[in-house]
This record gives sequence, C-alpha cells and structure tokens, in this order.
Amino acid sequence: MTEKYFFGGSVNPITCHAWNKDRSQIAISPNNNEVHIYQREGNDWKLMDILNQHDLKVMGIDWAPNTNRIVTCSVDRNAYVWTQGEDNKWKPALVLLRINRAATCVKWSPCENKFACGSGARLISVCYFESENDWWVSKHIKKPIRSTVTTLDWHPNSVLLVAGSTDYKVRIFSAYIKDIEKQPTPTAWGKKMTLGQLMAEFKNSTTGGGWVHSVNFSADGNKVCWVGHDSAINCVDVNTGLTVVKLKTEYLPFLSCIWITPMTFIVAGHSCIPLIYSFDGTSITFVGKLDESQKREASGVSAMRHFQSLDRNSRLESTDTVLDCIHQNAISWVAIQSGTKEHTTKISTSGLDGQLVIWDLTLTRSMQNLKI
Repeated sequence: MTEKYFFGGSVNPITCHAWNKDRSQIAISPNNNEVHIYQREGNDWKLMDILNQHDLKVMGIDWAPNTNRIVTCSVDRNAYVWTQGEDNKWKPALVLLRINRAATCVKWSPCENKFACGSGARLISVCYFESENDWWVSKHIKKPIRSTVTTLDWHPNSVLLVAGSTDYKVRIFSAYIKDIEKQPTPTAWGKKMTLGQLMAEFKNSTTGGGWVHSVNFSADGNKVCWVGHDSAINCVDVNTGLTVVKLKTEYLPFLSCIWITPMTFIVAGHSCIPLIYSFDGTSITFVGKLDESQKREASGVSAMRHFQSLDRNSRLESTDTVLDCIHQNAISWVAIQSGTKEHTTKISTSGLDGQLVIWDLTLTRSMQNLKI
C-alpha cells in the first residue's frame, strides 16, 4: 500500500523533506530557496507556512522531534534554526557556520542539543547553542576532509558522526563538544573522542568508486551503510572488523540509504524504485523491490532484447515516456515515516518527479518473507 502526494499541485522536484514528531506535519523544499510546511487534514495537506529566509537553494532540512525545532541549510552558505512561536509562525535564528562555500547537508544529533552541517568548504560545522550570548555557534572538523561533504548521520550516542564526501571517502569522527556534554563513554569504534578525532576511514572503492551520496548508522551504531555514484552498496560492521563489504549492482546510482531494522536497509536513487537489502556482518543480500507495481517480463524476453530487435528495423513501437513504477524520476530522499531504525513500519520517499510517496512496509511481501 502506498500514498502519493503532489504538494500544492506542483511537479517541481522535491530536494528534501522532514517530518515532525507525530507525522501530522511535513517540511519540504521544492527545489528553491523556500521550505514549505504542510499539515495533514484528512487525506489532504494544507500549506501552513513558508520559510523563505534563505537566498539560494535549500539543500538540507531536519526536524527535531522533541524540541520541535527545524534546521535548514542552503547554497547561500547559511543555516537557520527555526522555532515556532505562539502564533504558530516559524521564526529563524541565524547560525554562525563560518564557511565560504555552500552548505550541503544538515542533521540534528539524537539528543537535539547540537547539529552537524556539511559544506563545500571541505569541513563539517558542529553547531550548538551558546546561552551566554544567545546564539548558535559552530566548531569545525576539517582534517583529513579533501572535498565537499555531501552526507551526514549521527551515531545513537550523539557523539560520533559519519560523513561521506566527494573525495570518495567515508569517515567517522568524534563530534564531542565539551562545553555542553559530559565525557563520552568508549564505543566499539574507539575510546579517544576529542572533537575532530578520526575514528575510522573507508574508501568507497580501491579504484575511486565515485562520490558518496548517502551514509547511515544502524540503530545500535555498530553498522554503517553507504551508497555512491558507482551503483554499489557498501557496509561495515565494527564487530566483525573494519573490512568494507561491497555489492556491485546492475542499477543506476543510488542517492539515499537508511536502516529499517538491525539487519535490513533500503536504498533508492536514479532507478526510481526503493530496493531492500540485508547485511549480516559479512555479506549483503538482495531482498526485493519495495515497488511491486512493476510488470514482469513476458515469456522471459528482456526489455533490452526487445529494443535491440526494434533497432534492427530503425523504428520505435511506442513514444510513451511513462515509467512502469510509482516514481517517475530519480528518488533523492528517503526518510522514516513511522517507527525507528530498530523497527520501521513506514518510509517516505521524494524525488525529482515532485512526488512524495509513503510506503507501508508491513504490507510488502519482501518484508513479510523476512518475518520482520
């Protein structure tokens, strides 16, 4: 079962989206400098507010469930923390990122007392609220990042941070801020956790592997999965060593990945369909397609062979451009709509076709076969 929505009747690409705590509201960026806040009313969505403080395209949104604060970042090199006033209008507070390139991604820590913002300035800004001066300030993680930080995710302990970048590397850093936090306890990734401490570093591939598009910690923080522009899926389990397990796929490059159980995750991207994979610590296994609307090939004849036969006569059978799947363009964002990384029951996907789709995992045959 799926739910499909075009917000405001627009078919503009959706850059990113985020849910509030009870999933009654959603924040989306329609590929411009604005963030639109919608509230669910029955089977429809009503536009409640437009956050338009940014000057250029919004690249990242995250909504803290407990403090009910929204953080946004943009190509204009700024980030804002938005709080809701008594009139239900959202008011911005500028964050001192101290960067000279675009802000590319942003993520609240699980404790919601700080957030991390990646940028084209080859650094990560770890931001927190300084109550003495009543503003949001940042500290930088720089070395050994060599290029744009494209994606971030937090460990459950709110201290460790995994980041992917366009230098083909995935790195795990300590983002400990002693001004606002207690001394962190040791983890399987290491004991020393001063700010910027490099805990682990992984190559996307020995031959390059392309830019890293998305990274994600598992619910227990012991596994990391990531996807890059080489159409491959990568996983690491710290309990079985720091060896990268890589699975090359036949699909177009993936743009987003997220854990939905301790051993299962979903990836999506330019192939326009969400795919389910499992990881047992030593191998990655394909589970199935979340989009079950696709038709099966008749008589075992592949689409490639069909078009090869048409090409011999230099003619086309049809000019239809509608894809045989729910999303009609690349999926750029995957988020948990209901549940947690420990047990997800629904996810949401948005993409370049302007659609936001909510998927019920409990009704998916692939997930039922896993008995999760």
